[in-house]
Amino acid sequence: MSTHAGDPCFLTAAQMATSLVAGEFTSEELVQAHLDRIEALDGSIHAYLHIDAPGALAAARAVDADRAADEPLPPMAGVPVAVKDVACTLGMPTTAGSAMLADWVPPYDATVVARLREARMPILGKTNMDEFAMGSSTEHSAYGPTQNPWDLSRTPGGSGGGSAAAVAAYLAPWAIGSDTGGSIRQPAALTGTVGAKPTYGGVSRYGIIALASSLDQIGPCTRTVTDAALLHAVIGGHDPMDSTSIARPVPPVVGAVSTRDLTGTRIGVVQEISGEGFQAGVRARFEEAVERLRDLGAEVHEVSCPHFTSAMAAYYLILPSEASSNLARYDAMRYGLRQGPEGIAAPSAEQVMSSSRDAGFGDEVKRRIILGTYALSSGYYEAYYGQAQKVRTLIAQDFAAAFEQVDVLVSPTAPTTAFRFGENDEDPVAMYLNDIATIPANLAGVPGLSLPVGQADEDGLPVGLQILAPATQDERMYAVSAALEAALTDTWGGPLLDRAPALEHEEVRA
Repeated sequence: MSTHAGDPCFLTAAQMATSLVAGEFTSEELVQAHLDRIEALDGSIHAYLHIDAPGALAAARAVDADRAADEPLPPMAGVPVAVKDVACTLGMPTTAGSAMLADWVPPYDATVVARLREARMPILGKTNMDEFAMGSSTEHSAYGPTQNPWDLSRTPGGSGGGSAAAVAAYLAPWAIGSDTGGSIRQPAALTGTVGAKPTYGGVSRYGIIALASSLDQIGPCTRTVTDAALLHAVIGGHDPMDSTSIARPVPPVVGAVSTRDLTGTRIGVVQEISGEGFQAGVRARFEEAVERLRDLGAEVHEVSCPHFTSAMAAYYLILPSEASSNLARYDAMRYGLRQGPEGIAAPSAEQVMSSSRDAGFGDEVKRRIILGTYALSSGYYEAYYGQAQKVRTLIAQDFAAAFEQVDVLVSPTAPTTAFRFGENDEDPVAMYLNDIATIPANLAGVPGLSLPVGQADEDGLPVGLQILAPATQDERMYAVSAALEAALTDTWGGPLLDRAPALEHEEVRA
């Protein structure tokens, strides 16, 4: 439990909901406390791109009025939330971190946003992200980078670093993220938070600005496993507006978090993503966490998934190919920024398109569009994109074979702790390697969750452990995560985040 007694921002989302029902404070007071903290700290962290103080306070007051009148309310009513700027929000700017969509205000809500509103959860604002979710550091936002609350000289991971940093700095109790190759789980690992990627199709993508449609998935960013399950339950479920949405109820994720005894649970340690190439401190915390799983009664086995070693190569052909196709719509004629070339009085449509895309897209987006266009071009499609899809099938088969032997798979979430800004500027592949452990889950569509398991000895920065479950069996990863979280919290004596410098205004401003 946090030592910041009296400050509602330091409660978990579940505790906030309980306190609201008990009348310990109002939703308006809770929202205002977060807005005050955002004003005090976010100038240094830059977790948010847009704050909707009037909208959040109005939603909070409406909840308070209904509660005072004994009107029935959803369980999480009045608990505020932040939303990654990849989700369309009616009446609120949605930019996907890109100049291409500067100041665009959608005429509708994404399904996940609509479900947050139905749950009566005030939306604090939109969080920063790598442009069009392309990146592993949130350095590639057109609106400037987000800083890691643990060390302002380091990145919070990406592409959803804004959501992770907001949660880590107690600027929101929880947030919505998107995960195309690890963009919820990797920032969670680097900021000491919990991040869950549900089964592909388990949460609607309707109204989400697409990066790679066969890989993108929306999920929760939180401070505890219980909060992740609660938010997953709010946003999950079938949506007829999304053709890839699974036509079945949300898995019983909330019930799963009561698990504490893992006797008989079979845990598989993936050989290919848990050894060589991982920082020593990351390996040490991971191995200790695996021992704790044994202490809880789990059976631990080593599992080989041989095609995982090819996952990154396949991913960085499939993702750019789908991104090239999805981003073709931003042509200055139908969507996005329109900027004519200088010095040409009557430019052609092609010239306007070229000038607009050059001005609207950042370097990382251009890099991936070029790669994807090449991979999809005549004469190369089968050699590159086609072969990558075959590797994707082999990775899915590796998962299927592994889950015949074990109930869940575990690995470190990221190969290193948070890296410094600019560290990978000269070598984009080095940045891509940060997703080496998270990419396989997106290629196969299985759920994954990152849980903080301590701090690396070398730098004192958070380390995350990844738990993967079979498709549609999300409750398994929540059950194992909750049991391990409880065991580790007993060891630490409180939330890992209580050690982050974001908790003191002076340290963050320094």
